[in-house]
Amino acid sequence: MLSFDDPRWCQLRGGYRTPYDPRKALLSLEHGTDVSAAWSELWEELHHQGDVGEASYAAVPHLVRIHGERDAYQSGTYALAVVIERARREHAEMPSWLGTAYDAAWQALVELGLRDLRLASEEDIIAPIIAALSYGKGLPMLGRMAMLTDQERGQMLDEVGWG
Repeated sequence: MLSFDDPRWCQLRGGYRTPYDPRKALLSLEHGTDVSAAWSELWEELHHQGDVGEASYAAVPHLVRIHGERDAYQSGTYALAVVIERARREHAEMPSWLGTAYDAAWQALVELGLRDLRLASEEDIIAPIIAALSYGKGLPMLGRMAMLTDQERGQMLDEVGWG
């Protein structure tokens, strides 16, 4: 995991393919301060129209760590990790020096997802957890379907005669 004092953070690019350093937003999440603003910033900067950058991959291990330490389930970590992973699988290359921490974060996210799924009761929390579990288990198409709205899933089932 890239340490917060590593100077490489300043050179990483976000979803707009421009420099973006997510440390301030990640620290806000970690300390529970300005959480809504931090999530808004991370969603805005770590991906854009299917594009992600090195900052996106470097942020995922910290998002997962923070999520696990705060011991509170919420959909943001799962949903943002899924968006980043989808982009990586479809067309974005991840630098090899980020791969080990990123892969370990995904293994941890699956474990957190299993924990959090037991307590989740609302679709906006359950769906991103199921999507993350699906991606983490190598089923990206199932993960993509989990991120659809219930109405979109219903329409798909109607089209194949399962509605």
